[in-house]
Formats: sequence, C-alpha cells, structure tokens
Amino acid sequence: MTGSVTLISESPEDPFSLGRAVSVVLDPHGRVTGWSDRAEALLGYAAPEALGREATDLLVDPQNERVVMEAVAACVRERGWFGVVPVRVKEGPTVGFGVRARLVTRDSGEVEWFLIGAPATEVVQWEIDRSVMDGLFRRSPIGLSVHDTDLGILRVNRALARVGGFGAEQARGLRTGDFLVRLDADTVDQRLREVLETGEPLIFTEQSCRLLAAPAKERFVDVSAFRMEDSTGQVLGVTQLVEDVTERHRARRRLALLSAAGARIGTTLDVGTTASELAEAAVPGLADCVSVDLLEQVSRGEEPVADSGGSAVRRTAVHSVVRGSERVMFPVGSLNTFPPHTPQGRCLSGRRPVLEPVVDVWKALEGLEGLDAADAAQLRDVHSLMVVPLTARGLVLGFMSLWRTRLPEPFEDDDLTLAGELAARAAVSIDNARRFTQQRRTALALQRRLMPRELPVHPAVAVAHRYRPAGGAAGVGGDWFDVIPLSGARVALVIGDVVGHGINAAATMGRLRTAVHTLADLDLEPDEVLSHLDDLVTRLAGEQEPDDEGAPGEQVVGATCLYAVYDPVARQCCIARAGHPPPAVVAPDGVVSVPDLPAGPPLGLGGLPFETAELTLPEGTVIALYTNGLVEGEEHDMEDGIARLCTVLGGRAGRPLDDMAQHIVDALLPARPSDDVALLLARTSRLAPELVATWELPAEPTAPAKARRLTADQLATWGLEELAFTTELIVSELVTNAYRYAGGPLTLRLIHHHRLICEVTDPSSTSPHLRRARSTDEGGRGLLLVAQLTEHWGTRHAREGKTVWTEQLLPPLGGGPVV
Repeated sequence: MTGSVTLISESPEDPFSLGRAVSVVLDPHGRVTGWSDRAEALLGYAAPEALGREATDLLVDPQNERVVMEAVAACVRERGWFGVVPVRVKEGPTVGFGVRARLVTRDSGEVEWFLIGAPATEVVQWEIDRSVMDGLFRRSPIGLSVHDTDLGILRVNRALARVGGFGAEQARGLRTGDFLVRLDADTVDQRLREVLETGEPLIFTEQSCRLLAAPAKERFVDVSAFRMEDSTGQVLGVTQLVEDVTERHRARRRLALLSAAGARIGTTLDVGTTASELAEAAVPGLADCVSVDLLEQVSRGEEPVADSGGSAVRRTAVHSVVRGSERVMFPVGSLNTFPPHTPQGRCLSGRRPVLEPVVDVWKALEGLEGLDAADAAQLRDVHSLMVVPLTARGLVLGFMSLWRTRLPEPFEDDDLTLAGELAARAAVSIDNARRFTQQRRTALALQRRLMPRELPVHPAVAVAHRYRPAGGAAGVGGDWFDVIPLSGARVALVIGDVVGHGINAAATMGRLRTAVHTLADLDLEPDEVLSHLDDLVTRLAGEQEPDDEGAPGEQVVGATCLYAVYDPVARQCCIARAGHPPPAVVAPDGVVSVPDLPAGPPLGLGGLPFETAELTLPEGTVIALYTNGLVEGEEHDMEDGIARLCTVLGGRAGRPLDDMAQHIVDALLPARPSDDVALLLARTSRLAPELVATWELPAEPTAPAKARRLTADQLATWGLEELAFTTELIVSELVTNAYRYAGGPLTLRLIHHHRLICEVTDPSSTSPHLRRARSTDEGGRGLLLVAQLTEHWGTRHAREGKTVWTEQLLPPLGGGPVV
C-alpha cells in the first residue's frame, strides 16, 4: 500500500502504534472491509459483525451523525483527515476517539480508506507529550543538552546551540570542552559525572560558563541535571538544563557589594577613614585599583568651593590588588592637580562620571625608573578606567578613580552606575565627616581658648592635671579646672562640671571660668564665690533663647563646682562645694581620706546657702579634685567610684604627681568615657616661719615710723636691702592710711615668697581707692605712689576688717635686670 508508513508510529507509547491503535479499512462507499483485533477489543464488535457493514451504521449514534458526516466530507475533500469523533461502542456509551484517515491506492488501482484510532484521552496526552518535547528542543529559551554515559553530546536544543554559536545538528559527538574554557568545562563535567554516578539530580546550581569564542566575556548559568534510565533501570546518560543568569548574577553581586559597602562605609566621622573604606569596598569586587581624591578644602574640613576644573586635590586613599601600583600612583597625602583634558579633570569640571572603556598606560610606564619587569607586566594590563564624582548636598567633594586590570572585561555602563551609587553613598558620609571635622575644629579652638593652656607655676602647690571629654580626646566638654594665684601667697584650686557635653557645655564653661577668675581677683571667701556663681547660672537659665522651631535650644544651665583656697603660711585649706564630689586627700604618710564637707546645692537652684570648711594640711599633702565622670560608671555608683579612687591614690602615694594622674586615668577610665572627666592633683608646700614676719602696731602717729624701722631690719635679715627704700615708702603709706581712716589695732605682715609681699590689716571694711589728686590737694597721692612702686596691689575683705596688700618683684640672683 502506498502511504501507509505515514500513518503508523512505531513508538510503543504512541497511541497510534500498531499494538495500541484500532485499525479499520473502508471501501469507497464507506463499508468495512478490514477489522483489526484491537478494534474488536476496544469497540466490542467481532470481525464478522463488522465486515461488510457501513461504518456509519455500525459506529455512529444517530444523534452524532451530523458531526461525523462533516468530518467525512472534510476527509473526502482533503483526501485525509485527523481529528476526534464520537464512536459508538457495542456495549457501552459513546466514546471520543482520535482518528487518522488516509486515502490509500492499491497496486491494482483500487481505492480504500485506511483509518487508525485511539481513545481521545490517550491521543491528547500523546500530542501534549510530543508538543512538550518539540518545545524543549525547538522553542524553549532554556538550554537543553543530552549526554551519553561518556558525557559526549547526543543532542542539544536550539537555545543552547545559539549560546554556543553553532547549529543544533552540529553538536552531536562534541564535548563540553569543545566550546567552554577549560576551567569551566571541567566544572561542568565533574558535576555531570556526579549525577551519573549517584543518581542525585543537580538543581539550580550556578557556575561560570565562559565560551572559547569569547573567553573575556563573563557569563554565568544555572544548571539542573538528571540521570536518564530505561525501563529496566539501565543508565542511558544525563540531561542538563542550562539557563543564562549572567544579568541576575551581576545584579546580585552589585546588591551584595552595595550592601557590604553600606555597612562598611561611614563607620567613623573621619574624612580619611571614610575615603579608605570607600576604596576598600570597591576592590576587588568592582575594580582592581581605586584611588580617592578630595578637594583640598574638604580634607581640611572646610566647605568646597565650586571650580571649573584644575583644582588641587589631595590623594586621600588608595587600595589596589595590583603589584607595583604604588610606584606609579600619587601617594596618599600628596596634593595634585589634574589638567582639564584628563578623565579626572573632566569629571571634576563637568560633575559627571567619565567612562574610558579602553586606556593605554604602557606609554606612561616606558619612561618610569625603578619599575621591574614583573611589576611592569602587571601594570601594562590596566585596560579600563572610570572616574565618578563624589557629590553630596549639591557640593562636589572630589572624585574616585577605578582601574581594571585582572578582570578581563572592560568597564560598562552598568559598572559606571554601580560606581556612581557607591560614590553617592560614600559622599554623604564624607560630607558628614567633613562637617564634623569643621565643627570639632571650631569646638576645639573654642575650648583651647577657654581652658588654660598651662597652669601657673605657684610655690604654694605643685599640680598635675588630666582632661578627657566624653567620647575620647577629640571631643569637647563642659568640665574645667583652674589654679589661680591669690594675694598673700595663697592659691585657689577650682574644678567644675557643666551639665551636658559638646560646644554648648564648653561655651557655658567658658563663662563660668571667666566669672571665677573675676571673683578670685576680689579675694572673696569660697562660699561667697559659689553664691555669685549660683546667681550667674540662674541668669544664664533665664537667657535661654528658643531655636528656629520655637523650642528651647540646647543651652546648658546646670553646673557643679568646688572652690578651695590654700594658704601655705597657715597650712590651711578653705573649701566650699556646690553639689560637687568631695576631694580626696592623701596625707604624706600615704593615708587617703575623704573629708566630710558640706555638699551644698548645685549651681542654678538659687537662694540656698553654701558653707566653707577649713582643713589643716601637713606639707606634702596631695589634694585630688575631680569631676563625677571619673568616679561614676554603669557598673558602680559614685561611692564605689570614690572608694576605687582612694585605693588607686593610696597605691601611688609619694610618686610624682604626673605619674599619679596618668595612673588614675588608666585605672579608672575606659578608652572612650561616656562623660567628661577632669582631674586636678595638687601637692601642698609650706612657707617656712622665718620667711614670714608679723607685727601688731598701735593706731597712732608713731606707727608709720615704727613700721619703716621694722621693715628695714627684716629686709636686711632676708638680704633684700635693695628693696628697703621702696618698701619703706609703701609700708609707711599703707600704715598711715590705716591709722588715719580705720582706727583700732593694725597688723603689718611681710612675706618673703616668690615675691615680696606687704600686708596691712585694719578693722575697717572700707576699701581705699586710687584717685588722681588735683594740684591744689595736700593729699591723695599715696596710693598712686604705691601703685607705681609695686607689681600688684589690692584689698581683700575678711569677716571682720580688710587687708591692703602689695607685691614687689624680687631682685634677680647675681644682679641683672628685673624681669
């Protein structure tokens, strides 16, 4: 028969195969002339029942006749047909059958219709399966390859053939290594062998897949694979499905890089550190070498000035995995200018990223001295460059240059976008660091001018100090200390703590410190000094100004203070404190104590009294004044902290003060204290009795003469005859004023200290005042004379009476000018 081979498939799963399909032969009039055993089995009619009958009478239900006759007409018209028709089964319901009909001409010239059929459900499933297989190999976008047990390629689909750059029919007999680079081909073969050996499928495994035709082009694929077996379990080979996920891989890598950079960049408020973090974040994930250059103003913490190009930039950071790159790059810290025609210059002037996919650095390396062959070989492979601006808040801070050498692919637009995102994130952190640097420099400059640069050297005490603002040595705070020389060889020791931290606390501290100096010049008692400070803090609270939004600003108005006055003549220390921790006192024998002093309220409460306590201190006693940041912590309260301080002090008694101060800080403070800390140590000295002379004088006209005589004799005893004439004039004037205007007994005291001190004490509380006498006045010139003959003079008041004092410079040892 002609054409029969086109009707019957030999696949055992094909429902139209000879073993599974119904076969029927019809003559030109539609009568059955052939009936297969399978037809008898599925339709229920034996061959004798079917042969010779018209097929429509035998197999078609009358109600389905119209549908069947339409199919018959189409079959006659097209000389063949395929479709589904309802077929009547002998003993059962009508069943849909898939039917293929073909006109067959015998050798004798007779014409017959040959029909094969199968249940429609089987036909539909078979057609779906065939469509799936056809789709996998012809239309699927996912690559498919079938390998034998030796991993030779049996068949690939069109998608995989397009990736490999060859026809699907040309792949048979090839191996993976024929179109992939060796390293990637070995990885593929190893994983396929594991699937063959174990039977465990490979599911969505990502791997590199670079083609031999383009080895420099990065490509990644997701691979799934399964082992093929026949019905008996014999291994036939392995099939793998390959999906190109290069873009997804790059996107994931970019996201990972950005995520890591976000966590890595901006960990500190330091411009240099932030620039280094940016360079390290981009290498080696994006580039092989990165440099960060910032405008000179930015590196100093100043606001950058807009420029059309050619501005000086400072190399702030470099990170590279290329050997020898440090020999051809500007070193960190160098100040450079990039001409406007260079990529860096174009980036800076245009404020836009610049992409140079292909660059040639070999010419620049040819004349470079000291570069060995190995380094030159690596550097000559630099082939691509990107320069992106660092822009934040509308300001260009500098730029980042990215070089590629080991990565074979040149930079692309996607890489430029990624670099721009990195630069944008880092620029904000750099600008934050710049602003912090600017503010910190301002605050430090303010504090340097508010805090004493050097404490005065005073014979009454030797001092050592330490200062630690909250957050480390780079910050500013509101704690302060001072050593203020007073009249009568005395010295004031001051320590205070303003509530809060930062520049506001430092500003308030400066005002309080200035007030303390002014009050100290008035020679007030410690409790009086604190009362005046309390009034000042109360006024400061009333002066608070609202911020831009109408809320009170961050102004500091609370403070504590301790004010002590030490007299080396009497070895007495008068102390008053306003809510401040008490001092620790270390006796010469090493015994440490904390005097029970009236605490007093903190400054700013107003209306509450302060009390002064007196301590007698042996020579060599160490007084430790401190702020609460030294003794308070998260793990202990102030009492425990003071106990720890006393323990540390007791263990260092007798050591140099500076050594003691450093040991206290090291033992009690963390590296970055959470509160401001100030520490002042003072070791007391005693003025020898033979260096002090005191006389009681009657308030009578003979007192000045007696005072002059006693003064001359005492100066001769001290070997200060050079000062006798001047001192006699001073003493005479002061004693004369006292007995004329004050009355009562007078006290004259001379002190041979770092200066010659003269003091006249009387019971009056009225202070003398310097005035300019007219030419006709008979008096009024005495104090003017005293002021001209002395270095300093003044008045201090006690509970009863006052003392007028003067200080004169001592003559230099061995002669020479008095400085």
